Amino acid sequence: MADDTETKHGGGKNGKKEGLSGSSFFTWFMVIALLGVWTSVAVVWFELVDYEEVLAKAKDFRYNLSEVLQGKLGIYDADGDGDFDVEDAKVLLGLKERSVPAQPTSPESEESVQPAENVESVHKMADIEVEEEIQSVLHEALHSQPDADSMVDDVGAVESESYEIPALDDYVPDLEERISDPDTPGDSEVMPEDAVEHYAEDRVHEDYSEDQEPKHEKQTEAQYTGEINEDFDIAKDLSEVESKQTEDDVVIEPEESEKPVKAEDYSNDVQVGKSEKETEQDKTEKAKKKKKPKLLNKFDKTIKAELDAAEKLRKKGKVEEALRAFEALVNQYPQSPRARYGKAQSEDDLAEKMRSNEMLQQAINTYDEVVSLPNVPSDLIKLSLKREADRQQFLGRMRGSLVTLQKLVQLFPSETSFKNDLGVGYLLIGDNSNAKKVYEEVLSLAPNDGFAKVHYGFILKAENKIAESIPYLQEGLESGDPGTDDGRFYFHLGDALQRMGDKEAYKWYELGYQRGHFASVWQRSLYNVKGLKAQPWWTARETGYSELVKSLEKNWKLIRDEGLAVMDKKRSLFLPEDENLREKGDWSQFTLWQQGRKNENACKSVPKTCALLERFPEATGCRRGQIKYSIMHPGTHVWPHTGPTNCRLRMHLGLVIPKEGCRIRCAQEYRDWEEGKVLIFDDSFEHEVWQDAESYRLIFIVDVWHPELTAQQRRTLPAI
Repeated sequence: MADDTETKHGGGKNGKKEGLSGSSFFTWFMVIALLGVWTSVAVVWFELVDYEEVLAKAKDFRYNLSEVLQGKLGIYDADGDGDFDVEDAKVLLGLKERSVPAQPTSPESEESVQPAENVESVHKMADIEVEEEIQSVLHEALHSQPDADSMVDDVGAVESESYEIPALDDYVPDLEERISDPDTPGDSEVMPEDAVEHYAEDRVHEDYSEDQEPKHEKQTEAQYTGEINEDFDIAKDLSEVESKQTEDDVVIEPEESEKPVKAEDYSNDVQVGKSEKETEQDKTEKAKKKKKPKLLNKFDKTIKAELDAAEKLRKKGKVEEALRAFEALVNQYPQSPRARYGKAQSEDDLAEKMRSNEMLQQAINTYDEVVSLPNVPSDLIKLSLKREADRQQFLGRMRGSLVTLQKLVQLFPSETSFKNDLGVGYLLIGDNSNAKKVYEEVLSLAPNDGFAKVHYGFILKAENKIAESIPYLQEGLESGDPGTDDGRFYFHLGDALQRMGDKEAYKWYELGYQRGHFASVWQRSLYNVKGLKAQPWWTARETGYSELVKSLEKNWKLIRDEGLAVMDKKRSLFLPEDENLREKGDWSQFTLWQQGRKNENACKSVPKTCALLERFPEATGCRRGQIKYSIMHPGTHVWPHTGPTNCRLRMHLGLVIPKEGCRIRCAQEYRDWEEGKVLIFDDSFEHEVWQDAESYRLIFIVDVWHPELTAQQRRTLPAI
């Protein structure tokens, strides 16, 4: 009977000694030895032992570590849970009874039990392999992040089914034909003033141009509002724009002064998040998301130790050394997908460190090379193409990114997350029509997909289908799905509710504020520099721009007369407001400066006014503002809205003001215009305009930098 017990525990008959009741000497030895291995975790954690030598020795062994743990160590599994742990030790020591009856030994497991005379050599080998596994596990624990970094660490993951790309060359030309515009950085339109409905491109264009300075602002959450295309770096938001896919992102944390303050308590008025009762589909989706990607094919498993060593260098921030290591592996093993992916990641990291567009383009090319190799695991294809698309967007190459995203969707048609990203890709080039089709397809396959809902709701709102957009935006936010807790969606949901006369709007604004998306319930701009003085109304003295104000008020008749002359002779220069800000009426503008750029042709029509303004760089150099005439006719109402940034103040000089019927509200305070007088307000606060007079109203608008911005910030902040 004793012999049977020992056999079940994987021991041999020669392991028993007299005087030991209920357990063999070998069983005691193995229990203590294996527990000792796990206590060495502390040693590894504090890096008191260099395991490089152990890894080097282990590379000659071509064992699947899963088989080692599940086979050789699995024979000591006493509680039937498939591994060896403390509970198994208790059973082996007689401190706990077996909870699961012993299963009959399968032929495969019998093959893993070594003859008595070979037990010692087998265990020595297993110890080396166990230490290697510990190194991998610890490496993962130390570097785990909510992106694919935590997954890429475990390069010894169970072998995945290799995925052969079905003739990429056959359909890439077709994709490029559909996206035929040249892939040039910055092929974009200027972002319209106070735009709240346009998408192309929602985020500030990013790259590593040499004239960039470190960013000064935190883009609280970018609106899908129109393209801003300047070669300056700003907080990365693509991972927020796109659905939260597992990928290896290089994240630069903004300085403490740039981060939005997030209150810990949330509004009790609006419940956001999934209900406790989750559907089976939700559980299945969660299980899929938690599944670690399998990045090694059969060949890459044979060079796992070398891949681990190179990856360890990258994780420690030794980017140049890591790149050299991966380049050597690619040269030695040109058909290794994992080595080439590591090379791409290292180039990606180095581009970030060097702020080099050229190096980043090299990384993009290498990511693309990965998927062209034979026997590439499907998870590695996903990560490579996803990151390639992300980096293309970072460089402003939206159409190239769109082609990459279309590859992903064609290769993995059942992955709704890739369809979601493709929808964003269409939105970024201003193709709302195709984006809408993509999200309709996603919602037909996954009706509860929150990411698709908020984007579909945004598109409906852009089409001025206000009432239809509300349930999609609201349900999408309430889903709590990744990519939905985003300032732009709180912004647009609140705006839609306001336009429908629903007071619930301010509950969503409050929640957006509580979650750190807005500076306050009233100040809801999304491109912000933290710490700037915030108040709705300002005096000339408070701004420090008294000379500009005096000059405008002194010369107001000159400015008025030139504007009236344009109205009489060149009326076509006044362009209708086209940002969907009007509930009703007629409102047009004649722009002289936009984003710090002078409109030379426009200034030829009002030369004295432009010459006057040239003396004030705080206005003409304000790349986040405009200088323009604004005419509003009777019967006009401008919806409550906010400007895009807290980095400017807005001056209104009254030129032709009816005696009654014209007023403006900023936050909770109302003002009236006066001819020859300047009003100054912060348009990042909610403001609203009424024109109920008998005749037109003409004013002159001058945007200026916020007085608390530094000279460096004024030079380097991206234009809006």
